[in-house]
Amino acid sequence: MSHRTRGRPVLHIRAGRLHPDAASDTVAHEEPLELRLDGRVLTTTMRTPGEDVDLAHGWLLAEGIVTAVDDVVSARFNLGVDGDDGLNVLDVVLGEEVDAPPAARVRLGTTTASCGICGTSAVDAMTLATSFPADGDPTTVAADVVLQLPDRLRAGQHLFEQTGGTHGAALATPDGSILAVREDVGRHNAVDKVLGWALQHGQLPLAGRLLVLSGRAGFELVQKAAMAGVPIVAAVGAPTALAVATAEAAGITLVGFVRGDHANVYTRPDRIVDARSTRAK
Repeated sequence: MSHRTRGRPVLHIRAGRLHPDAASDTVAHEEPLELRLDGRVLTTTMRTPGEDVDLAHGWLLAEGIVTAVDDVVSARFNLGVDGDDGLNVLDVVLGEEVDAPPAARVRLGTTTASCGICGTSAVDAMTLATSFPADGDPTTVAADVVLQLPDRLRAGQHLFEQTGGTHGAALATPDGSILAVREDVGRHNAVDKVLGWALQHGQLPLAGRLLVLSGRAGFELVQKAAMAGVPIVAAVGAPTALAVATAEAAGITLVGFVRGDHANVYTRPDRIVDARSTRAK
């Protein structure tokens, strides 16, 4: 087992009958990660260990604190902290030109695996102004490519294959090529990790890119996409009303229920083109 999964003995129930023979299952690991800035706690989130530096960069981007890789001087584990050799505490150092986050952006409690904005101390701070507006992005993608994205994401969800207990997020190009996949027990963490990967690789803004989600599209995930300049978000699950409103305001194309041979386009449908028209060119 890796540090991302754990083995657990289980009792099987099959067709309404107990099967007491010894059996085991693989479950996704979940631990707290505390992000600190100059010794001050920024947030504590429950996450699947792994790609924590990506997570930190993506969270800082989504909070409007950083916009470029050089904005983060370092992100290192605090090995002087008791427990797990300090691998659950990450110290972040920002560049001298980067302003520290205002108090309204600091999380007051632990962010759970299901919550992306829980603990924000001011409701008005939930919606942030992006440095990378997506409304003018001319990117288009063929409808049949959109329908292929969940399977292409799933192919990179190795933790989900083992455990069935993680969310996935991917960045893709308009031809459907997958650039990066990240997984986590928290859907918002998976998005932070993949956006943090992009930030560290100097790919911001993410113009001409698609964010693919393995589950529903909530407000906080669309907001994170907006902060990175993503023009198209495609989700396997349903969007919320606030997610649709946020996508519309940000000029993001939001596609939901991408399953099998169908999907729903909720905003900016001009970016989704008929596959036949693209083949005719």
